[in-house]
Formats: sequence, C-alpha cells, structure tokens
Amino acid sequence: MEINLKTNWKYFFNKIQIKNIVDHILNQVSKLYEHKIIFPKKEEIFRCFNYFNIEDTKVVIIGQDPYYKMNQANGLAFSVNEECPLPKSLKNIFTELKNDLNIVRTNGNLSSWAQQGVLLLNSILTVEYNHPGSHYYLQWEKITDEVIKELQKYKNIVYILWGNWAKSKIKLINQNNNLVIFSSHPSPLSAHCGFFGSKPFSKTNNYLKSKNIKVISW
Repeated sequence: MEINLKTNWKYFFNKIQIKNIVDHILNQVSKLYEHKIIFPKKEEIFRCFNYFNIEDTKVVIIGQDPYYKMNQANGLAFSVNEECPLPKSLKNIFTELKNDLNIVRTNGNLSSWAQQGVLLLNSILTVEYNHPGSHYYLQWEKITDEVIKELQKYKNIVYILWGNWAKSKIKLINQNNNLVIFSSHPSPLSAHCGFFGSKPFSKTNNYLKSKNIKVISW
C-alpha cells in the first residue's frame, strides 16, 4: 500500500523516521483489509492531506477515529459522502453552525471545507466495521501527532479540539502563535455539556480575519 499525494505533505511522509512508522502500520493494515471490513477505503486513508500544501493550513479539526458504520467514513474527519445520512455528531455540528453563523447545511461531505485549508484530521486513520477505537493498537497517533508537531513550524492556525481525546493534543500546540478552540464533543452524549453555544465557526473566522487571512466559507 502506497501513499499517493499531490501536495507537499508527501515530503513529510517521506521523511525516513516517518516513512518507517507509516510503512510498518500500512503493512499491518493491508493484511486487515484482506479479511475484515475496514474504513475508510484504502485510497482514502490519507485523503485529508491531498487538498492543500502544509503551509496553506488554516484550520485543524481533530477527530478520534473514522466512522465505523457502513458507507460513512470517507477519509475526512466528521465528513460523510453526499448520499449518506448524517451521523448524529455531524447533525450537532450543523446545528451549532446554524446557531453560530445562521448557515443551514445539509450536505455532510465536508470536502468544501478541506478545499479551503481545513485539515479534517482523525487521530487514528482506520477502523474496523462496528468496532470504534479498534485500530488504536496500530499506533496511528505516532504519525498524526507528528503531523501536529510539523504544523508548529507555521503560525496563525486555528485548532478546533472537540472532546477530551482531541484536547489531549493541546500539549503539541504552540498557543502563543495559534488559536486553540476547545469544547465538549458534538456527540449526543456530550454536545449539551459545552459544545452547543461554543461558536467555533465564528471564532475561527474572527481570528483568521484579524490575521488578514481569508476566512472559511462554512
């Protein structure tokens, strides 16, 4: 299994210390695809890195691992394909978007966000059908944590951390040069504990505007 990227993220993944870890994980994952149902599709594992160059990152939204139900995960954290019914967490994200910026969105395909420099990054990049967190043992976070560290070479990035899993990444982020927005997770179990009313979308755009960076069309 190979990583085919059009952006300069390919140079990051070709760093010898990164490549060795990725190759090890992909060797294990390739075998799992042969006899189990794994999400997302092989060719979409690194999809979130294929929309823009590293230096063009404006926003990073960090998820835990891909959706584990059939036909949901598409390689972008929290995103689903257009024909897919909205998962409950994504419904809540869109509810907050409506309350925050009065934007009504029903299309769960978030590639339009990715096209504007939003890195929709899951901490763990694969999952087994019907088994959330099942690929934690593969140590994907050795890679995705390095992604966050790599981004510290740049400033004025907004990091949106939803839930305690994402919050654990705060130690990797230089808060002097970037904005961190944290709230509870948009899951139905926790959305009422601080996610609703957190206004992440307007806060993001206000920050980008203050840095003379083009805002996100959510």
